[in-house]
Amino acid sequence: MTSLQIFTAIIVAITLVGVAIGRWPWLRMNRATIALVGATILIAGGAIPLEQAYRAVDWNTIVLLFAMMVLNVNLRIAGFFHRITAGVVRLAQTPRRLLALVIAVSGLLSAVFLNDTLALMMTPMVLELALALRRNPLPYLVALVTAANVGSVAAITGNPQNMLVGISSGISFVDFTLALAPVALAGLAVIWLVMIVVYRTEFRAESLAGEKTVPGEEDPVLLRKALLATGLMLAALVAGAPIPLAALAAAALLLISRRQQPEHVFQEIDWSLLVFFAALFVVTGAIETTGLGDDLFAWMRPWADGGPAKLTVVSVVLSNLVSNVPAVMLFRPVVPTLDHPHTAWLTLAMATTLAGNLTLLGSVANLIVAEIARRRGVRLSFTEYLKAGTPIAILTLILGVLWLAR
Repeated sequence: MTSLQIFTAIIVAITLVGVAIGRWPWLRMNRATIALVGATILIAGGAIPLEQAYRAVDWNTIVLLFAMMVLNVNLRIAGFFHRITAGVVRLAQTPRRLLALVIAVSGLLSAVFLNDTLALMMTPMVLELALALRRNPLPYLVALVTAANVGSVAAITGNPQNMLVGISSGISFVDFTLALAPVALAGLAVIWLVMIVVYRTEFRAESLAGEKTVPGEEDPVLLRKALLATGLMLAALVAGAPIPLAALAAAALLLISRRQQPEHVFQEIDWSLLVFFAALFVVTGAIETTGLGDDLFAWMRPWADGGPAKLTVVSVVLSNLVSNVPAVMLFRPVVPTLDHPHTAWLTLAMATTLAGNLTLLGSVANLIVAEIARRRGVRLSFTEYLKAGTPIAILTLILGVLWLAR
């Protein structure tokens, strides 16, 4: 290895470890700032020229992510998620039915509106609902987030790693959904069964008691507009329109307004996630420009080219070592060289997503739910999550492998 390759390997390793842990010791840095600093050091150190760093960023993915954030913010402001929660309250008569509705709503909505965003929007409402009905909130929180992760498998718009796979592979929105929606639907059923078994006392046969109202506000005009934009986006995606363009057009429609101040929307955009993605593209781009990629890909290829089962195991391990988005980025140059790249792309999306349910630290959505619950005085501990999260992850991964290997 040359001195430049050694330098690149050290900086990339330090960056990915920081991203996996979420911080560096004694420093107030999050994943976005760690990735940005790592990318800057690599550029300044000559691992990747500045112009090439610009080209390394996949702007299709960045645009898609930004557009979906604009759509989600407008839906929240309009009261869409409040209306959904109120509907769940009206339909729920027993704890088991309430659990089924929470899982179904979380799973289906996450396929369209991003699992992390759904966790952020729905967690406060599920907490309030469970406490108002005098139920233990922990099973419903675990069900909410595991369903958000599992449901997001079904569509390219479901989570960031799916967006990367969809853009990189060229698989259409419809083909992606047809291939992985069955895994998501079966996975949601698995979640319900596991929760019933693990929390037998909570889900015994009885009627719900307590106050069945969910406080919140709605903007009917904005809600109709946001739903129209969402419908048009989905119609465009089904028709085969470029995925980033369809999402951006929906976002642009919502930004044309005489009532809504744009600052209110932009203040709620997760800019740090966009920075995180852009910086990670540069970090993984440096691996290729310095020639480190050749050795890395030669090592990864035998592990990735053994069918869905073998690739799933490697993806799960790598996702839990460096997080799911970096794992997909590391695999991007390898997958097109495999014997069956179409199946490999789908396996990568499935495995890196479902791996997020293994532990409380497995996905950003898990951490969002735990943090919001902590602020409301409800503690979702690491061990409490493991009781249901780990078996859900293992069972759904097995289902995914069996489906894709058929």
